[in-house]
Amino acid sequence: MPYPTAAPAAHRPSTSSRQELSSHLDSLARVHRVPGAQLAVHTGTQVLSAHTGTADALANTPFTAGTAVPLGSVTKVATAAAVLLLADDGDVDLDEPASALLPDLSGAIPDVTVRHLLSHTAGLPTGPDSDSAVGTTASRYLAAVCTARNTLFPPGTGFSYSNAGYVAAGRILSEVTGMTWQEAVAALVLEPLGIVPAFLDDATPARPLASGHALNTATGLVRPAHQNLAPVEAPAGALLASAEDLVALGRALIGRSAGLPASVADRMRHPEPAADPGALADSWGLGLALFRQDGRVWCGHDGNAQGTSCHLRADPDSGVVIAFTGNAGAATALWRDMAAELARLTGMRVPTAPAADTRRGLAVALPECAGTYRNGGTEYLVKLDGDDTPTLSVDGDYPIPLVCYPDLSCDLVDPATGRVEPGGRFHRDPATGAIDRLQISGRTARRTGTD
Repeated sequence: MPYPTAAPAAHRPSTSSRQELSSHLDSLARVHRVPGAQLAVHTGTQVLSAHTGTADALANTPFTAGTAVPLGSVTKVATAAAVLLLADDGDVDLDEPASALLPDLSGAIPDVTVRHLLSHTAGLPTGPDSDSAVGTTASRYLAAVCTARNTLFPPGTGFSYSNAGYVAAGRILSEVTGMTWQEAVAALVLEPLGIVPAFLDDATPARPLASGHALNTATGLVRPAHQNLAPVEAPAGALLASAEDLVALGRALIGRSAGLPASVADRMRHPEPAADPGALADSWGLGLALFRQDGRVWCGHDGNAQGTSCHLRADPDSGVVIAFTGNAGAATALWRDMAAELARLTGMRVPTAPAADTRRGLAVALPECAGTYRNGGTEYLVKLDGDDTPTLSVDGDYPIPLVCYPDLSCDLVDPATGRVEPGGRFHRDPATGAIDRLQISGRTARRTGTD
């Protein structure tokens, strides 16, 4: 069964270009032990597409160009686009309180707007883990998570990546359209782009699907992983799609196709005030991460489901769109290596992370950061070791060393390899000057006690 692609056949590149791209993808998939992957690139004038490996390591089903992969949080782009389409039609006011559409929220967070939900600036915690949310209705989920006690900061004054915010956004879609979230996203976003809809809860999928995979460290074998996303969390992560599908979506997000009105695409790409995502991106729009690279601002999103890693980047100026899907956790490293190779093919460097900040200075001691911080049910404990080096433990896990800087930003140090990765930052209370929040990997935790 054929599946739509992101560009007409007249713009297809040569066979040799395809073979070169496939060769790099094959090689990197072997290096990173990723069972299967897809890569699709729209250069602005032509399409490059490649796929490799198997969709399911046990069944040995081949990965094809049309295989749909669990996208994880890239799903949020489609949810946000659907809400923006309703706003473009006048059915939703982005700056009205979300409680006007969802009465469940009125008593707890009356000042949170639809805009806040889509830009992760509502001050909401991320929400419970998927296993805890199984069987919960959207109404009960939101009533439990969206409380004044759980609020991390006043709406519109900070950023904290929140699945709960997108559960609320999906509920708004249903309330306004009278459809399920799946029906609304399919009708408003996917089908106009020529994308065959696929969701995690599909009993009879209309297209081939890929499984996520995990590495068994004891046996060294890669085996399929169970997707445990709770049904209530679907608007935050239940979509499956191929890399070519994501290119079609990316083209619409930068105004290069009729799939989305230009007004909707422009709104999604506009950076929102106070949306400082830390280690996730350089800024954030309505459903879109924004990345600075060599004077350009790319838009896109990253997503990880159980054993998958998917990535979308699009440059409005050049029309370049790049999409990657891989069906193993190690595919994130594959994506980074592939992005470096793509600089040669596209003539531009593709951002995989926020731009490095060279102005933050040398590492400093920051003993006042020690304490307990909470994001909903998740506890972050910052302690000082014998050398006054801060370490971070999440829900009692093994502590990870932190490197702190004068601007309160911090890096995480892999205890096994010593590799330094961007972590986030601490924040001070503007009234007292005391450190009152910790932002790690885009999620903010409010200080609840000292060490």
